[in-house]
Amino acid sequence: MKQSFNTIGLIGKYGDPSISETLVLIDDDLCQRGLQVLLDQDSTLPEQACSATLASLDRIGQECDLAIVVGGDGTLLHAARTLSNYDIPMMGINLGRLGFLVDISAPDMHQQLTDILSGRYQVDDRMLLHVDVLRDDECIFSSNALNDVVLHKWEIARMIEFQTLIDSQHVHTQRSDGMIVATPTGSTAYALSGGGPIVHPQVAAILIVPICPHTLSNRPIVVQADSAIEIVITHGGESEGQLTCDGQIHTRLDSGDIVRIKASARHLQLLHPNNYDYFDILRAKLGWGSHH
Repeated sequence: MKQSFNTIGLIGKYGDPSISETLVLIDDDLCQRGLQVLLDQDSTLPEQACSATLASLDRIGQECDLAIVVGGDGTLLHAARTLSNYDIPMMGINLGRLGFLVDISAPDMHQQLTDILSGRYQVDDRMLLHVDVLRDDECIFSSNALNDVVLHKWEIARMIEFQTLIDSQHVHTQRSDGMIVATPTGSTAYALSGGGPIVHPQVAAILIVPICPHTLSNRPIVVQADSAIEIVITHGGESEGQLTCDGQIHTRLDSGDIVRIKASARHLQLLHPNNYDYFDILRAKLGWGSHH
């Protein structure tokens, strides 16, 4: 049975006033349908331009039945790390280049919104990663990530040395520019440019992709989704390394730090129009030729 939507969260790209007109149009559209709207308080919007109630992401997660993201994949990634804690479905309206996650174009948004609010949509369940950083047996950083957790150097032309374990089994000790640990969703992001494979979002797996390894035989690895990954910084830390989640939040790493990554207990539910085609988006984004 399809879910009904009564209270809608509206989230705009941060620091981008060019989306104001679209936010106002969506707010007016939703209000005309008799729906309550909560607007993310950090979205850029001229004062009095929108009738929606301002709210934090946490309040949107607690009170809304659906979150609509207006912007690009980065906006959705930011919102997803918070909203995934509340099991609220999300949909994305794209105002720039075609996105992997925000797949509804602005000219189509009224009709697609009508379809989704009427129960005509596909449900797309996406896994997230959870990461903890331990220093001297104390957790100093925790986060979820929808795309990837990346270990990399800190603005210096020097390799990082680290040991990788999967389910407590030693895999390798590596010297490289870093390591990407990605979900299938993130397989088309940084991991792809690092030589990793494209993994369909519904495959239960975690990707481990080295960044410019000193040993060329170090290749990407795909492991099952319930694997526990541990990375121990053995050299090149001391504020020369860092850990980044979805390219948006980060923490510095020191030698001896332990990075533990596993699948999060939380999942993200994306809603797509009924005509959504993952491979069509791959063809468009990656420039694959097609023959009809």
